[in-house]
Amino acid sequence: MKFFRICLSILITGVAILFCARPALAFCGFYVAKADTTLYNQASQVIIARDGERTILTMGNDYKGDVKDFALVVPVPVVLTEDQVRVGESSILKRLDDFSAPRLVEYFDSNPCVQENRNQFSAVTKLSGELILTGRDRLNTRLGVTIEEQFTVGEYDILILSAKESNGLETWLNQNGYNLPPGASHLLRPYIRDGMKFFVAKVNLEEFEQSEFQSLRPLMMAFESPKFMLPIRLGMLNAQGDQDLLIYHLSPQGEVELTNYRTVKIPSNEEIPEFVKGEFADFYKAMFQTAYERKRKQAAFLEYAWDMSTCDPCSAPTLSRNELQKAGVFWLSDRTRERRVFITRLHVRYNRHQFPEDLQFQTTSNREQFQGRYVIRHPYRGEIECDAAQEYRETLQKRQEKEVQTLAQLTGWDAGEIRRKVDLRNKPMDWWDEVWQQNP
Repeated sequence: MKFFRICLSILITGVAILFCARPALAFCGFYVAKADTTLYNQASQVIIARDGERTILTMGNDYKGDVKDFALVVPVPVVLTEDQVRVGESSILKRLDDFSAPRLVEYFDSNPCVQENRNQFSAVTKLSGELILTGRDRLNTRLGVTIEEQFTVGEYDILILSAKESNGLETWLNQNGYNLPPGASHLLRPYIRDGMKFFVAKVNLEEFEQSEFQSLRPLMMAFESPKFMLPIRLGMLNAQGDQDLLIYHLSPQGEVELTNYRTVKIPSNEEIPEFVKGEFADFYKAMFQTAYERKRKQAAFLEYAWDMSTCDPCSAPTLSRNELQKAGVFWLSDRTRERRVFITRLHVRYNRHQFPEDLQFQTTSNREQFQGRYVIRHPYRGEIECDAAQEYRETLQKRQEKEVQTLAQLTGWDAGEIRRKVDLRNKPMDWWDEVWQQNP
């Protein structure tokens, strides 16, 4: 008898919900894997391209187990047919991540003995994710589960299920190789009551082996629904620890925000010490966790909001029209050439004790630009022999101390430890330094 460890992630109009025996941040849907299979632990990624009630949803796939053990179940608002589902490209998620990632920028002080201010922007660093059925299974009247559609897209065999009651759905899934955690029936019930359908996918091994791809690709689905929400409660049933979700909202209007939770901006435009360049990932993780805790773990963080035709500074090239279409943007046509794409990058961290409600979104007309941006200003380290030298050193010392305090406040790191990492070669001379220089 096979035993499975299951991660359940449920999504309506775009959500990652995790259902795991231990923390794992994964694809949107049931993960089915052998008990000794390790799931890659990283933030789930979802792209939602939405205009009006039309949505194209892309679910990023970071599954790292044996493909024969992969399966997922995703609630969807309508019955999907084969022409509404396609396999996407993993690279488009990376492109959006690269384009919208929090970034580090560097400037270099000029020689204070030269009158012109020649501070130059130098660099940008981004932060840097076989179900076999027979005819008798198509309608199980006892369990109330119906197979509405059945088709193959790319390397996936897909079913669209409807269910009359949650106990019947839970039984059907268990009988067909899905080992649900206790309590799943109770949490499935509201979605069945709302008339949701269930998108079920497993890997078609023959198709996968014949393909040139080494890993499973994202799944995309197109549908129309007035619902603009992301249910996350189901994934908290037995998840241990925090779950991270990155949502890339693409809209012709403007910024997307939560309506039932606060949407707050990540701290930005802060000047931090030079050494952070080599520890940027650790810095951002600590800063995000600190901000998350200060908001009592009940806010979503805006990391980027921008018209995708531009960027300043750019952490990656802007996406081409073809790439935007691969991301699900469907409103760019010859007749609507003037309609642009606005991206909102939201980072949601949640666990079973926070975010008791599913996420509710709305699109706004706000096109104000925002980015998570962090600044390093390198001191001038050449010889300084002019009247301005002492003033520059005094100003630099104050600036570096402010950077130390800023970093400590953002991350919770110890200011003394930070100060020991700061290069203070150009600090103002103390009175004894002047004596030693005069009497070497």
